[in-house]
Amino acid sequence: MKYIAIVGTNANLSYNRKLLFFLQNYFNDKAEIDVVDIKNIPMFNEDRPLPNVIKQLAEKIDQADGVIFGVPEYDHSIPSSLKSLVEWLSWQIHPLKDRPIMLVGTSLGNLGSARAQQHLRQILDSPGIGAAVMPGNEFLLGFAESQFSNDGSIKDQKTIDFLTQCFNNFIHFSKEVNRNRKENGLMNNDKVQWSAIYDVIVIGFGAAGATAARFAADNDAKVLLVDAAPEGHEGGNTRYAGQVILTGHDLEKTRQYFKQLFGPYKIDPEILETYIKGINDIPNYLKNYLEIKEPISYNKVHRDPDFQAFANGLSPEYPEFKGSDTIDLTTVHDGYFDASLWKVLRHQVEKRSNKIDLWLDSPALHLIQNSKNKVIEGVQINRKGQKVNVKANNGVVLSLGGFENEPDYIQNFIGVPKLKVIGTLYNKGDGIKMVQEVGAALWHLHSYEGFGFNGGFTFDDPDEQRGKFILSPWPELSSGSIFIAADDGSRYIREDENGRHGHIYDHGSWKTPTVFSHPHLIFDQAQFDVISKQKNLPYENFFDITVKADTISELAEKISADPEILQKTIDDFDRFAKNGEDQLLNRNKNTLKAFGAGPFYATPIATAMLNTQGGAKRNAQAEVLDADEHPIPHLYSAGEFGGINENQYNGGGNLAECLIFGKIAGQNAAKDKKDELLEVNSIKADENLLTNDFEAADKLSKKFKTGPHEYLGSSQNGIGGKVVVRVKYENNKIEKVDILEQSESEDVGIKAVQKLPKEMVEQNSYQVDAVSGASASSRAIKEAVKNALEKANRLNPKAL
Repeated sequence: MKYIAIVGTNANLSYNRKLLFFLQNYFNDKAEIDVVDIKNIPMFNEDRPLPNVIKQLAEKIDQADGVIFGVPEYDHSIPSSLKSLVEWLSWQIHPLKDRPIMLVGTSLGNLGSARAQQHLRQILDSPGIGAAVMPGNEFLLGFAESQFSNDGSIKDQKTIDFLTQCFNNFIHFSKEVNRNRKENGLMNNDKVQWSAIYDVIVIGFGAAGATAARFAADNDAKVLLVDAAPEGHEGGNTRYAGQVILTGHDLEKTRQYFKQLFGPYKIDPEILETYIKGINDIPNYLKNYLEIKEPISYNKVHRDPDFQAFANGLSPEYPEFKGSDTIDLTTVHDGYFDASLWKVLRHQVEKRSNKIDLWLDSPALHLIQNSKNKVIEGVQINRKGQKVNVKANNGVVLSLGGFENEPDYIQNFIGVPKLKVIGTLYNKGDGIKMVQEVGAALWHLHSYEGFGFNGGFTFDDPDEQRGKFILSPWPELSSGSIFIAADDGSRYIREDENGRHGHIYDHGSWKTPTVFSHPHLIFDQAQFDVISKQKNLPYENFFDITVKADTISELAEKISADPEILQKTIDDFDRFAKNGEDQLLNRNKNTLKAFGAGPFYATPIATAMLNTQGGAKRNAQAEVLDADEHPIPHLYSAGEFGGINENQYNGGGNLAECLIFGKIAGQNAAKDKKDELLEVNSIKADENLLTNDFEAADKLSKKFKTGPHEYLGSSQNGIGGKVVVRVKYENNKIEKVDILEQSESEDVGIKAVQKLPKEMVEQNSYQVDAVSGASASSRAIKEAVKNALEKANRLNPKAL
């Protein structure tokens, strides 16, 4: 069970806060309790928009099995801050409706907040709230100052026993309430109040979703395309990918290759054959559907092993397999990691904006299922802070990616303590719970792909939500007096391992390695000096996160390692270097160098994760299957949410899958169905919620203002699409560059946004050096400034 416990006051000192933390700790074997403070919640005001903090709390409540209020008492009632919170939660949104509620409270007097709890019960029962408050079980703790020990525990055992009885009753009560909600609620409802009706709803706007939406529209469907990411951050993992699409040129050889990739893992022959045939048709697909006149074959254009070494390693990624000589990569142009494929796919959707409505920052919450015939008839969506039920007459397509950003799923499904995301931040596994509610089968939940140095690592800076995608070769991290240490200080991975999408060689196969909580690069002063002499480090914050110590024991303490184990690891490493043989992991002897005297260094790293593969199980028609392997009517999927790829993986395979099954899902979802659907009694919605998020035609002069000697310029070639700038240009001099609109990546791309305008002013030219790792963003900014300068019509050679 999972509960939200709300502290009913904004006071710094609160005995009710102590009480809730006691519940959290004492009952941690029965339930997960998240204690939420309301200090940062503003007072209720109808004249201001719904605060983000309220939206976030409402989302937590939606995902919980119930809510516990810690109720203080002020002047025979609840505090104003708690009343204000309840008003926020019953104004535009109603997350407490039919939600199981438990009330507990303590006060300085002998009544233990009895009057306040009674008042709160009345409030929670009012129209617009309609919470399911557990009757009886009144936990009223008086004389609060004397009830708690120094460690926060309740002193009196009888009080604890009564609280335990109340809490056990609440667990039973919340299970019953939620069971009734599920049977009679939105997930299985024959009386739904619809806000809008479409033919097809596509959830997730990455490569798979864009493909499904356009093909549904091409088959005369009116489509709603929704995505949880805010404007400028849609695109899922596609916008961060290398933009290469796995391709085959011989069907039988491709079939041989993939059977070895999947190895002993069972894949339905029909879906595998559909995938393989699609891979062999990728060049035609790009020509016929994406308007790419001359798709680029990596094998035909670049067979120089020194050109784009990362791509050379993917084409094929398993050269020892039979049929590998047919494996190729296809791109829409001769470039990589520039969101080029994503921009082509998005453009195809934009061209059909008369048939496709787009809702961004609008996460899907539940699938709405007909209780009689199990048809998926629609989706409940959080649109601008409100829940709206949208009907899909013909089909719903799930293309919402994996669960890379949901730590609980990472631990429970993959079975590792943590992974560092290097793709989108918006894949949170929303689809897993949605399909479980409607009885879908799940598959490939343990599978994920990575990419990085030394077999699959990135750097672990706690200030960075998204890890850096390390593409550039960095031999200094795997050659010399340097090694990777696990949590305890021991070596566990061969540092010069050439990983294959985060997989390393393991007794005849390629597996994802053991994942630890806080591994580190360990090196000495000599290696530090070698690294510090490098120009343009692939990770510019390398030295900022590196810790230094004079002794090994001091270093072990700083990184929470075992000092004896770390010292032994270094002693063994030195012996391997001296003898010219790594007897533990078989690292190349020429890369081994004994450690010198201190100081010593440690840099935190983490196993990098591109994407998960698990999700709803699908068949060759892109239909989602139930536990008995039967299609769930009107429900389809494509992309990484239940991807076909399992065991070993060849780069570009997920993008190929997005295109292949996105097309199949969109076409099949658009077909008219003969199933008996729920009767539509009425449509009711705020029109402001149903607006299309696609912007109107580009009219910069109307959207952005300019002053004297100021000119607007734009480029469509940013990682996130459009970049708009305003340049002040006078007397042949660039005086100022403002970036007015951009959707570049949150880490590296934003550095180009911050850095390039200053350099352009200083150098009086748009032709400045690109920011390392942000070439696409840099190029788009320079194109936009050049466009503005051309409009100025007063150019000199320096400015150009």
